[in-house]
Amino acid sequence: MSLRKIIHVDMDAFYASVEQRDDAELRGRPVAVGHGARRGVVAAASYEARAFGVRSAMPSITAMRHCADLVFVAPRFDVYRAVSRQIQAIFAHYTALIEPLSLDEAYLDVTQDLRGLQTASAAKAIRARILEETGLTASAGVSYNKFLAKLASGQRKPNGQFVITPDKALDFIGSLPVGKFHGIGPVTAGRMQRLGIRTGTDLRAQSLTFLQQHFGKSAAWYLGIANGEDDRPVVADRQRKSSGSETTFEHDLTTPDDIEAGVVAMAADVWAWCEKAGAFGRTVTVKVKFADFRQVTRSRSFPAAIARHELLREVSVELVRTLLPTEKGIRLLGVTVSNFDRLPIHAADELPLFETASSITPRADLTSGAAPEAAR
Repeated sequence: MSLRKIIHVDMDAFYASVEQRDDAELRGRPVAVGHGARRGVVAAASYEARAFGVRSAMPSITAMRHCADLVFVAPRFDVYRAVSRQIQAIFAHYTALIEPLSLDEAYLDVTQDLRGLQTASAAKAIRARILEETGLTASAGVSYNKFLAKLASGQRKPNGQFVITPDKALDFIGSLPVGKFHGIGPVTAGRMQRLGIRTGTDLRAQSLTFLQQHFGKSAAWYLGIANGEDDRPVVADRQRKSSGSETTFEHDLTTPDDIEAGVVAMAADVWAWCEKAGAFGRTVTVKVKFADFRQVTRSRSFPAAIARHELLREVSVELVRTLLPTEKGIRLLGVTVSNFDRLPIHAADELPLFETASSITPRADLTSGAAPEAAR
């Protein structure tokens, strides 16, 4: 079977770059898209801000500590969506197989390239057209599967591209720290490092049985990507059903303040994705896994989509408070938004809270591993 030709296109600091494009006074300055209020969160950061350690989903107050000269700009999601539509139209000139991941990121399967170009040439042409038509730069990764293409797109940022050919793939993967792999978050990377698994070569050397003992159902995926294997197809018009973020903590959380802070952090991460994707859900679910592996979920639904970060944060905290105080430590917290609607950002500002579903699902989840920490 012939290998596929996959391009992963990732816009460079998309929201911040749009703001710098449209306001000359912001060019060359550290810019954060978001609200600079004490409890705000950074939705995107320019490369000038990233140089100070400012990152998306970071609390605004933390970002300002990193960079005293940081300029906050309120998000303009209508503009970002319009630019994203321009970019999607450019993709369509090269392939019908386009899988958007968010407003600024997509996989393209150009195995049957409509322009008859070599894959690297197609990626270069796409990036050139994006620059010409939008005034923005994009980076691209080229390879024979989605995992490698996404890895490659981060190698020459900003405004560059990188190709991972089949004959170079294993050497490339083998040299990378496992923390660089898409799907291996910081907690899992830390656990791997304590087991002596620091690079792709180390991961490849492990048996499936060993990895299953330590990482459960994710073991087969980890071993597959260490060997350059990823059979996931590029799915056009993919409909996402939910967006969630969860973290397994190094030490069990025991105090209400720490538990609520953990939920607030997960809610911020989910909200950053919702804003980036322009997708807003009506149902919030908080997931708690206790030290004894008993798992509990609490859900609450609204008549319309949640359109404010503050509302998502408040309902997430209220849901976890239904489980407090607890005598048992908490090893994992997660927040998920589902039942998506697409709507203007302030369409549901003042919805009353009411609970439509509350489920407790105690189960002995005996696997020590789980899905990647931030599954979005």
